[in-house]
Amino acid sequence: MLRRILTAAIAVVLTVTGLILMEQLLPQISYFLGYNIHSKGLLGYSYIHWLFAIVSVLFFSWVGWVITPFLIKFLLKYSELVASVLAKAPSADIIVSLIGVLVGLILANLIGAPFSRLPIVGSYIPIILSIVLALTGAKVASHKSKDILGLFYRSRPPGELSPAKPDDMAQDPQEEVVVDAASMPAELAAFNKLLDTSVIIDGRIADILKTGFLEGNLVIPHFVLDELQRLSDSSDNLKRAKGRRGLDFIHELQEMFHHVVIVQDPEHDMIQDVDSKLVALAKDTNSIIVTNDFNLNKVVSIQGIRVLNINDLANAVKPVVIPGEEMTAYLLREGKESGQAIAYLQDGTMIVVEGGRKYIGNKIRIAVTSVLQTSAGRMIFAKVPKNHDVRDMLAGAEGK
Repeated sequence: MLRRILTAAIAVVLTVTGLILMEQLLPQISYFLGYNIHSKGLLGYSYIHWLFAIVSVLFFSWVGWVITPFLIKFLLKYSELVASVLAKAPSADIIVSLIGVLVGLILANLIGAPFSRLPIVGSYIPIILSIVLALTGAKVASHKSKDILGLFYRSRPPGELSPAKPDDMAQDPQEEVVVDAASMPAELAAFNKLLDTSVIIDGRIADILKTGFLEGNLVIPHFVLDELQRLSDSSDNLKRAKGRRGLDFIHELQEMFHHVVIVQDPEHDMIQDVDSKLVALAKDTNSIIVTNDFNLNKVVSIQGIRVLNINDLANAVKPVVIPGEEMTAYLLREGKESGQAIAYLQDGTMIVVEGGRKYIGNKIRIAVTSVLQTSAGRMIFAKVPKNHDVRDMLAGAEGK
């Protein structure tokens, strides 16, 4: 349908162009032939006038038939290119840029009007000013997009919900309140904590909130909810269990705490990856990301965004183990290397015991040699003391 409309439009344009050119060339043709083409005839036009009109229409129609496929192909390709570029840009940026272009064109017409009467260059000055000021307006508006959008958000009705006021949500914690990410006030954005999918599925943040060590709004982007929904609908049993657990945990958070805000973020809809959307939202709102994803933690830190890692917090409050210190451990299973045994502390920290393979199934005393601490967790390396025999170690373990 679109091709037919473009074909008809191009045919009409070329036909009209042919008639106009024919009218412009008639005086020269009349002089060359020595015949008054403008003499009266059929419907007030001479027969040769009609002949040239028919010839021009047929010729330009043929030209249109030849070049129309190439023109349509070019126009469709160019329109798809423009559409793909605009689709990647946030809607707010497009609107703000159009406002800048409109302001630039208005200023260009106001400034260029007095110069339009100048000889020779007068007609070109408004055109040049329109191009320059339109581009300048779009550029300035894109740099000041947050300030321009802020004017619209400040003009909202007083009764509209703001995510920076958790008391407004205390009336009905069961109701899911979805707000626009761009409406988060800049002065309070630093207190907003963006929760990613992993930390919601993990669930330990509820215990942290109960202690009072975490303040501000808990912001759950809507695209995180969408990912949890996809997980809960997955055919994989483990993924489905994780997704449902995450959705249930969000419901529990809304019941326990009144400062849980669900944010709709349409500006980053074109970004496919959830982590990339989270990083972009944190940049735009100057918020803090809460996660226990080791890779996301690294990416966010590199980009200069503040991040709170639940694993880092858990590792920070674990008991300190000093190399050379002796402790009691139950050797549970074999290690990867020859002669190694594996044990665990009560908090789940893994202990790799060199030379402990023959004591598997026993609770013995071990000496710590080193501790490896990362954002992914902590690992303790130990060995069996050589100055004790098995009976002494077993007796010491039973005495404990």
